[in-house]
Amino acid sequence: MLLAAGARVIGIDQDPYALAKVRAERLPNLTVLEGNFRHLDTLLKTVGQGPVDGVLLDIGVSSFQLDDSQRGFSFHEDAPLDMRMSQSGLSAWDVVNSFEMERIAAILYEFGEEKHSRRVARAIVEAREKAPLSSTVQLANIVKWAYPGGHARGIHPARRSFQALRIFVNDELGALKDGLKAAREVLGPGGRLAVISFHSLEDRIVKQFMRGENGFTPLNKRPLIASAEEELENPRSRSAKLRVGVRSESHSDQGDA
Repeated sequence: MLLAAGARVIGIDQDPYALAKVRAERLPNLTVLEGNFRHLDTLLKTVGQGPVDGVLLDIGVSSFQLDDSQRGFSFHEDAPLDMRMSQSGLSAWDVVNSFEMERIAAILYEFGEEKHSRRVARAIVEAREKAPLSSTVQLANIVKWAYPGGHARGIHPARRSFQALRIFVNDELGALKDGLKAAREVLGPGGRLAVISFHSLEDRIVKQFMRGENGFTPLNKRPLIASAEEELENPRSRSAKLRVGVRSESHSDQGDA
C-alpha cells in the first residue's frame, strides 16, 4: 500500500538471504539497506534521508528464517546449531559447547524465562562432555529429557531454551533498546513509531519506552493483538503485539538525522 501511494520506503535487514530475496523483487520506491535496525539513524544518513514520517520495527526472527530448516532457529527440524540472523559472529553452537554451566543457566533464565534453567544447563554440559552438541534436534531432546515431570500439552519444553539462545546470540533486546532510541532521532514531529513484538520481554521494553520521557504519546494503552480470523490465517500472529506512539512536537530536535 505504501509503495502504491508513492511513498519512499526504506527497508533494513541484517540477513543476507532476506536481502537478496527482497532485492530480486525490484519493488518501486523501495530502498533496501543491509544492517541492524539498531543503527537505523546512521543507515538513513548513508542514503541522504532526513526526518521520516513513520518507523515500523518488526522484532525477532522472521517466518522466512523459521521456515529455512538449515538456519537452526526451530527445534522441529534437524539442523546445525546456528541461530545467527546476520550469519556472522557468535552462534548457538558456541554457547552450548563452550560456555560454563552457570552462564548458560543465566542466559536461559534471563532471555527465555526458563524456570528450570539450571537443570537444563546441567544436562547440556553433561551431554557435551561425551561429544559436542551439533544439531537442533539433539539439543531439543536434551532439554526434553532434563525437564521434570513432563511438560504442558502442546508446548515443547525446548521452546524457551531456543528462544533464549536466539535472543542472546543476536543481542535482540539490546538491538531493540538501541533501535527505539534511533527511531526517536529520525522521526519528525507527529511521526509515528509502530513496534511489533512477540514475547513479554520485548513488549515490556517497548511499553516502558513509549510511556517514559522519550517524546512519545502512546496511541494504544494496551497492545493490539491479532483477531481470531487472523490467527486462523496466520497462526504465528497469535503471539504478536503491536504498540504505536506519536512523536511529540516538544521533542523535535533531530540533529543531523
